[in-house]
Amino acid sequence: MSKQTSLGRRLRLGMVGGGQGAFIGAVHRIAARLDDRYELVAGALSSKPDVAAASAAELFIDSDRSYASFEDMAKQEAAREDGIDVCAIVTPNHLHFPAAMAMLDAGIHVICDKPLCMTVDEAEKIAAKVKETGLLFALTHNYTAYPMVREARQMVADGKLGNIRLVQVEYPQGWMATKVEDTDNKQANWRADPAKAGMGGALGDIGTHAHNLANFVSGMTPSELCADVDAIVEGRKLDDNVQILMRYENGARGMLWASQVAIGHENGLRLRIYGDKGGLEWAQEHPNHMHFRPLDGRPELLTRGGAGIGAEGLHGVRVPPGHPEGYLEGFANLYTDFADQLVAHLTNGKADAAAMLVPGVKEGLEGMKFVEAVVRSGRDGAVWVKM
Repeated sequence: MSKQTSLGRRLRLGMVGGGQGAFIGAVHRIAARLDDRYELVAGALSSKPDVAAASAAELFIDSDRSYASFEDMAKQEAAREDGIDVCAIVTPNHLHFPAAMAMLDAGIHVICDKPLCMTVDEAEKIAAKVKETGLLFALTHNYTAYPMVREARQMVADGKLGNIRLVQVEYPQGWMATKVEDTDNKQANWRADPAKAGMGGALGDIGTHAHNLANFVSGMTPSELCADVDAIVEGRKLDDNVQILMRYENGARGMLWASQVAIGHENGLRLRIYGDKGGLEWAQEHPNHMHFRPLDGRPELLTRGGAGIGAEGLHGVRVPPGHPEGYLEGFANLYTDFADQLVAHLTNGKADAAAMLVPGVKEGLEGMKFVEAVVRSGRDGAVWVKM
């Protein structure tokens, strides 16, 4: 891993959301600490003051830096000489936009969980604010930071697959195969609520990951799509299964399937890309290996950190081949790469090219346009719509 240390200290991190009972907040905190680049010093960890205070105490955040709201946190931290450098936003989707705008308005850099926000309009406003302020903004599409995914991206860019013809990506889960949102399952409660999740259910939660992964590796975005959008579980307000046909400007064709009602699947994100010279296949549940099948030559099984892996594929490797790396390390790669970017920004330096692959507002806006187009296609009877 690249480590710029010219700042002479850890980056001061704040967090919005991620208090007691939350899942993704703990993941972000582990990722931030894995390479020892950040120190969590402030938080607005819950909309409930007692939960926020208790959560801050558990994380050894000083009581005077535990805030009742992200608005208070942005204002007060911006006024401190030792205020936070960057804020991680790990709330349900409906709070991403106001929290991000509050931090950006206060001059604070942002790391935001995906999706970027609720609507294309909100995404465009965040993008405009980032451009206006010149602040750094990261979106944690963590699968883009797996070493073999970055290796796949470089292989496509280097022409090893030739002209891309087919893009197949799927993300099946089964944990919402029953109406779990009617139980005390906190994660299901907000994901099935349009007021908190936005336009898409499985589409917004995991479909955006699949879309982003396919774009990142292929170097292409769909120009039009046709979507079948379903709420298979009776009474569910948002989709739990989407099947999408995609067309690309270069003539390539694609398919995307995202489901949270595929019983037996846990976290089955899988990508296949085929060109006129070869194809590759990668699966998140077996992230340390990738299949490459050239048109003329023997099939290859590529290993994370193994022989023949290029600089981008090696960039995020921490341990030797045969010692599995995965989900937490992918998140940590994003945090460390963003730390390199931020230290360079604060010291008028330049981050390594390999650290510049962190998704940002551009990818966030692409994701919201994708969600909007899928919803529109499904609403109108699975018709083709332009992105």
